[in-house]
Amino acid sequence: MIQRVFVIICLFRLNQAALPLVINTWNFENAANAAWSALQKAGSVLDAVERGCAQCELEQCDGSVGFGGSPDERGETTLDAMIMNGDTMEVGAVADLRRVKNAVGVARAVMEHTEHTFIVGESATIFAENMGFMSEDLSTNKSIAIFSQWLQQNCQPNYRKNVFPDPSKSCGPYKPKAKLWKPKNPKGNFDPSSHDTIGMIAIGKNGQVAAATSTNGATHKIPGRVGDSPVAGAGAYADSTAGGAAATGDGDIMMRFLPSFLAVDLMRNGAQPTVACKTAISRIKKYYPNFFGAIICANTTGGYGAACNKRPGFSQFPFMVVNPQTNQSQLQKVDCF
Repeated sequence: MIQRVFVIICLFRLNQAALPLVINTWNFENAANAAWSALQKAGSVLDAVERGCAQCELEQCDGSVGFGGSPDERGETTLDAMIMNGDTMEVGAVADLRRVKNAVGVARAVMEHTEHTFIVGESATIFAENMGFMSEDLSTNKSIAIFSQWLQQNCQPNYRKNVFPDPSKSCGPYKPKAKLWKPKNPKGNFDPSSHDTIGMIAIGKNGQVAAATSTNGATHKIPGRVGDSPVAGAGAYADSTAGGAAATGDGDIMMRFLPSFLAVDLMRNGAQPTVACKTAISRIKKYYPNFFGAIICANTTGGYGAACNKRPGFSQFPFMVVNPQTNQSQLQKVDCF
């Protein structure tokens, strides 16, 4: 039976390398265990990251992954996911997926059964149904209650700006304002307590790399909004010549910087994983010093690290690691900077 071992690490510690390796964002232990079990049963690294993320979809990790969480402005839960093969550089992704619970499974079907990379919206649902995935309601009593309370609070918080009626006081429908303005105190609607993504990296005993993500996005998002999670290079990236990375946090900001691609490219050029992670976070921090975000990185020898941006209420970032050194899942933490 896999047991949990709690380890706290400092930001600049170089973690001892060992393969195979599973690493994922946040303290989603069962996801790490599911991925490790797949590797132990001779599954591929793609199998590992798919099963790990699918476990979180099933368990509705923190309410921010899978069905029944993060209703949008219409009260609907939609899902985003991606998976990447670091050997072939193939990617499969879906966004704004409706009525199908296994988003990462659909993403893998996009990669393996089409010449495309990304399918979105109702068309993604139709594709999933054609591939044999079950169609079912993603709403739960909890998500319905979250939506109802939001309506009672005059649709607060929301992600609108430069519109009327005043989005800080009223629900829509909204129209654009003739003159743009910037509020003196930005609303900062992204809630760090809502962990918006599971991002996972698996590295095989011979250095094969795969990565995957799954999320139900930002609560009360504008319908159709897609964040960083399903975007290759933003939510995650894998390259078996260098390593893998996966990001979590305010996807609307983070996707503008492709932090996962940057981190992998830095490792390709010799940077240690922790240094690559920190550099990717620093690039965003230069423009958005108070953004909420973190990233995990791993190279092809099994070295790994993480980094996060320090802000009120968020001073440490937890992540899960499993490797052969102890054959146990480890909850590790990194101090934000």
